[in-house]
Amino acid sequence: MASYQVNVDEQLLTSLMTRQDGLGRLVEQVLNQILTAQASELLMAEPYERTAARQGYRNGSRERSLQTRVGTLTLSVPRLRGGGGEFSTDLFERYQRSEQAFVVALMEMVIQGVSTRKVSAITEELCGASFSKSTVSALCARLDPILEGWRTRPLTCRYPFVLVDGFGIRVREDGQVRQRSALIACGVNEHGYREVLGLLIGDSESEASWSELFLHLKERGLSGVDLVISDQHQGLVNGVRRHFQGAVWQRCQVHFVRNILDACPEKEKDLVLLQVRQILEAPSIKVARERLSEALKVCCAKASKAMACLESGFEDAVAVLALPARYRRRLRTTNGVERVNEELRRRERVIRIFPNRESGLRLLSALLMETDESWSSGKVYLDMSEYWQFKAARETTKEIEQTEVAATA
Repeated sequence: MASYQVNVDEQLLTSLMTRQDGLGRLVEQVLNQILTAQASELLMAEPYERTAARQGYRNGSRERSLQTRVGTLTLSVPRLRGGGGEFSTDLFERYQRSEQAFVVALMEMVIQGVSTRKVSAITEELCGASFSKSTVSALCARLDPILEGWRTRPLTCRYPFVLVDGFGIRVREDGQVRQRSALIACGVNEHGYREVLGLLIGDSESEASWSELFLHLKERGLSGVDLVISDQHQGLVNGVRRHFQGAVWQRCQVHFVRNILDACPEKEKDLVLLQVRQILEAPSIKVARERLSEALKVCCAKASKAMACLESGFEDAVAVLALPARYRRRLRTTNGVERVNEELRRRERVIRIFPNRESGLRLLSALLMETDESWSSGKVYLDMSEYWQFKAARETTKEIEQTEVAATA
């Protein structure tokens, strides 16, 4: 990721404390300096610099307004000529998509007459008191193709690790408020970067809804899945087993522990939790099985239901122990997706009830698209070199075993 040196006027810093628009003016100055630096990168030359590597020339600038949480900023977007290409402000555009989708959802609520007083006040502050259905349509026409293109983009990498999760949203349909489910799939690709793979607004977290999402992902090219991490929602588990045959299912250990403690007598929870943690933190599956046997001996008489839950879910909860140790911590739970869900819920709580299903899909897609872009331009999430060596060694061992079996047959 590129880094930029930014200079800030002392007078501007003082205005942070003395002027209401101080923060906006500071952000404006920083962004304009970044635009200038990006133009230099594109042209491969600083202003007035003579160099053989120069790719074009500056040709003034044009002003452009940018709506942000700190007010309306005026950006000086450089104009280029002579081979430097057209200067793009995609760096800032991508952070506006969620703002636009958020405002559209609020507008739709007001137009349909179902908004709360708080939502009306927010909408008027953001958009002004006057807007119409045509305004909403114009915004949607600009946003929807971008978001649809992202949701249907080809998945060209292998994705050995896939994390899936869902949460409920409320949508107004046919004049009534109905509970719907936002189903989200994230993955770690063959290079170790995280990606948001897909989103579906389903009727519920049923097997049919999850199957619809999984089929869509496979049609776009999802392949190479070795491990799927999720909670134990039955519709989700059935969908995983149906569409990812040959992949291993890892039951989220956080949800697993909660299920065990829910079935445990209050006075025995500390003891049971200690035993369960020792099992899940075992260095190998063999040691985990030994600790399971010990836990059953210690706790079965005191917390029989909790131990039955532990025993029945043990194999799925420790599947990750078959992987090299460096990959276990980040793949044993759905925490990576849960953190994304928290940000989605923060915005969804303001809306409370989406005016229609399309509005919910639009806002969640915009937020997830920004998350996906942040992940792809950030640091590598997992160094995959050891995993590919581990997988190659395992496949070689399997081939040898199959050869030996064939020879003795």
